[in-house]
Amino acid sequence: MNRGTIQVICGEGKGKTTAAFGMGIEALMKNRNVIIIQFLKGCTGRGSLDIIKRLEPELKIFRFEKCDGLFENLSKEEQEEEQMNIRNGLNFARKVVSTGECDLLILDEILGILDQNIIEAQELIRLLQSKVDDMEVVLTGKVFSKEIEPYVDSILEINHVKVDNTKQ
Repeated sequence: MNRGTIQVICGEGKGKTTAAFGMGIEALMKNRNVIIIQFLKGCTGRGSLDIIKRLEPELKIFRFEKCDGLFENLSKEEQEEEQMNIRNGLNFARKVVSTGECDLLILDEILGILDQNIIEAQELIRLLQSKVDDMEVVLTGKVFSKEIEPYVDSILEINHVKVDNTKQ
């Protein structure tokens, strides 16, 4: 990873969050501080975060959502409440990028909140433009918006490929 880059990990395949977490572990091995903000993960699987919490204070992970389940499956009222929680996470991300609170910021599933129309592309672009120069940022999510392409340094696309093992 180069100093100050903005990287995207996107696509229909599995492993985007895992790849981003791997970048976080690599940064820790270089004595760098990492903040991970997860969006659209709900509060399901919070126990799985316990192992990650062992890496504090060098790596900190945050989830602002309160409901279990996928955002699109929530009732209208639950979605409205979660949108406020997501906005709190986004405001926290703005603070982190503008103050340089970490060396690497991973915004896990931020492309998902863009795809779900919770935020506009311009809002994400403003966030990226406000980052301190030497901070690295990683964005993950299934759908990559071409509107933000001019603001990123690299795009890693992970796709699901069906392998035909019958031919030998």
